[in-house]
Amino acid sequence: MEASTKISDSASGGLESHFGNYGGRFVPETLVPALDQLSAAWLEARDDPEFTAELDRLLRDFVGRPTPLYLAERLSERVGREVYLKREDLAHTGAHKINNAIGQGLLARRMGKRRVIAETGAGQHGVATATACALLGLDCAVYMGSEDIRRQAPNVERMELMGTEVVPVDAGARTLKEAVSAAIRDWVSNVEDTHYIIGSAVGPAPYPALVRDLQRVIGDEAREQILTVTGSLPARVIACVGGGSNAIGTFVPFLEDPVELIGVEAAGSGIESGSHGASLVAGKPGVLHGAMSSVISDSEGQILEAHSVSAGLDYPGVGPQHAHLRDLERARYVAVGDEDALAAFGELARLEGIIPALEPAHAVAWLLSEEGREAEAGCDLLTMSGRGDKDLAEVVQKISGGS
Repeated sequence: MEASTKISDSASGGLESHFGNYGGRFVPETLVPALDQLSAAWLEARDDPEFTAELDRLLRDFVGRPTPLYLAERLSERVGREVYLKREDLAHTGAHKINNAIGQGLLARRMGKRRVIAETGAGQHGVATATACALLGLDCAVYMGSEDIRRQAPNVERMELMGTEVVPVDAGARTLKEAVSAAIRDWVSNVEDTHYIIGSAVGPAPYPALVRDLQRVIGDEAREQILTVTGSLPARVIACVGGGSNAIGTFVPFLEDPVELIGVEAAGSGIESGSHGASLVAGKPGVLHGAMSSVISDSEGQILEAHSVSAGLDYPGVGPQHAHLRDLERARYVAVGDEDALAAFGELARLEGIIPALEPAHAVAWLLSEEGREAEAGCDLLTMSGRGDKDLAEVVQKISGGS
């Protein structure tokens, strides 16, 4: 099986701007022409055989797609059912983020935009964007909260090595939300020659649909692979959810199948404490970074700070399609706390020799929980969205009792 770009069936003939009551555009007037241009460029590019052939070639030869589907035998023994891991951690740069970055980088070049900006929390989207820009000869600046710069120093070094300017953001909690805000301010000021590669299925239309389309290669591959290996669909498809790009990319090809979809958010220090990143489990409708979705906010609608030991889940919002799937009860969303995610990080390393990123460690933790092990017949498919090199220092510090 070769990597190939397949557009979401629900997007045929156009790009959704809304998902039920969610989505839309809540942006300054100066950004509307750029968003319209991006929508038109993607609709044109996805039907252009030359563009899709180039994207497919880069996904295959540069990214290393298709990524493997791996039967985690020792993990399966612990869970009590077969667990297959979709190994996005084996993609070039170590996470699923590269699928979106390459696609949007090609679009930027197609639109004549020679400068690219991005935001990053865990650093993986920043690295992926820096990689795509180095490959395609584009100038690149990545906004990153200073707390995340501290937590993700190896990824900062990787970005700078590839010629990207990493711009520290010291406002607020100094994490992903503030980095996104800073990137949007840059884009407003430089919209004529700059393309903003949003790293998740969030933001104003067309980004949620565009990023989903570029990430659905995960689910398309996984669905074909598991049918080939087992002869049947999985009972459950599981993925971690921050902004939600790896999860929506995994879920979409299974939407019409009799498969349970489970997204795992960050419960942080506990939902009751208010210090978490579970915008679907404990959020409410609100506008964040240009779109209506489910957000973590106070009684007056002000966005609150999120918390997670994982920089990539430390975000007070989520992609609007996830909020819609939750409301439809087509997908179920659960939350896992910091301590359980840290424990699962080490457990998967010991059981399988795979060091996960802290983001998918949340999904592994849920699978290992009493709730996760309570399931009927069938196997599970879990998207291993990234590898844990970036998190080693933070995990060692947490486990050794550091702050």
